[in-house]
Amino acid sequence: MRPTVLGDHRQWVLSVLEEYEVPLLRFAGRLLGDEQSARDVVQHTFMRLCEQSADRLSAAHVAPWLFTVCRNKAVDIMRRRQRTAALGPLETPETVSKEPNPADSAEREELYRRLNALVDQLPTKQRETVSLWSEGFTYREIAEMTERSEVNVRVLVHRAVKRLRENPDTRELLVSAGGADIPGYDHELQPRRP
Repeated sequence: MRPTVLGDHRQWVLSVLEEYEVPLLRFAGRLLGDEQSARDVVQHTFMRLCEQSADRLSAAHVAPWLFTVCRNKAVDIMRRRQRTAALGPLETPETVSKEPNPADSAEREELYRRLNALVDQLPTKQRETVSLWSEGFTYREIAEMTERSEVNVRVLVHRAVKRLRENPDTRELLVSAGGADIPGYDHELQPRRP
């Protein structure tokens, strides 16, 4: 019976890995600014997952747990970097994907790269919270993961989105992507006032 239990645990870890590896790499890459450090952090995260029990870590709590472990390890690395050298400008992480998608056009990749560069210019706290928010986490989950109040998380996301919206490069990206039909914007891409 023991091999079945080990096999079930292995299958559980592999299924979680398949589902969350790319979002975690994206998140860690955005925090750390380089792909190799992001890979190290995600590897650490999944090594920690191997120590967990599927019974103890319910399906609803897997994603918040993973992102919390990932964030904590990334913060450790950022602190270590701050102690050894002053922070320079962050480089935009390369797009990380396990699945080749030949249908993606070069224009879409350029749009993605430019939008990520804009997000990377945000202050660290805003970049972190908006990255988690864009991964689909609720304000409450983000607050738990980042050890901030839910109100603070809402403010950080609001300020980040506002800053991105007001950036002239964002407006240019929206126009080039056909974003004139995005709700909340008029044809000049100005926020609509109620």
